[in-house]
Amino acid sequence: MKNVLITGGSRGIGKACVYEFAKNGYRVFLNYNKSEDEALKICSETGAIPVKADVSKADDVKKAAAFIKENYGGVSALVNNAGISQIKMFTDISESDWDNMFNTNIKGMFLVTKAFIKDMIYNKYGKIINISSMWGESGGSCEVHYSASKAAVIGFTKALAKEMGLSGINVNCISPGVIETDMNGELTKEDITSLCEETPLNRIGTPEEVAKAALFLASDSSSFITGQVLGINGGLII
Repeated sequence: MKNVLITGGSRGIGKACVYEFAKNGYRVFLNYNKSEDEALKICSETGAIPVKADVSKADDVKKAAAFIKENYGGVSALVNNAGISQIKMFTDISESDWDNMFNTNIKGMFLVTKAFIKDMIYNKYGKIINISSMWGESGGSCEVHYSASKAAVIGFTKALAKEMGLSGINVNCISPGVIETDMNGELTKEDITSLCEETPLNRIGTPEEVAKAALFLASDSSSFITGQVLGINGGLII
């Protein structure tokens, strides 16, 4: 049985990944921070193992990694999904807004990957899937800090893929477009309609569609794919 850690697994894309990986035979570790009730509900339905940790805090990540390694022998796949978003004009973004965004969206990815990468190098095998955003590719108005953090995810992915290739580790990135999640809950019906009209497939995406892509990148079917950014956006960005 392969082990996978999914960060931010209590809602949205992370939640869909937990269900997708669990039903395909993985032992899933569901990382969450604040949404304990939802996390435990998902675990009861999927058999996933809950792992509470704030991924932006090194001590939390070290404790979570130690729990997984000591009891289950580590993981062969990581889905670095934990992230936050915020809509704010650039002139209104505070230093704490900026730090909070980068601490969660990119520092958390660094800490979690760092906690497991040495074992993957030793085993000459590993699958790392990082969740970015199409705004990390094109930039989103009133989301400068979010866009910048998600662009950093892409740079992180490409550089790490080059460094880890000889160790048999595949590092890839998924760049979702507009997906039906709580994160896009601030969008109005008019916003959604407009985005659908701009999208060649004329709709928004589902978390399950992103989860299926993550499962593919974690599988041996993707053995010759690394350093890539897979856009799950309905053609909105081509």
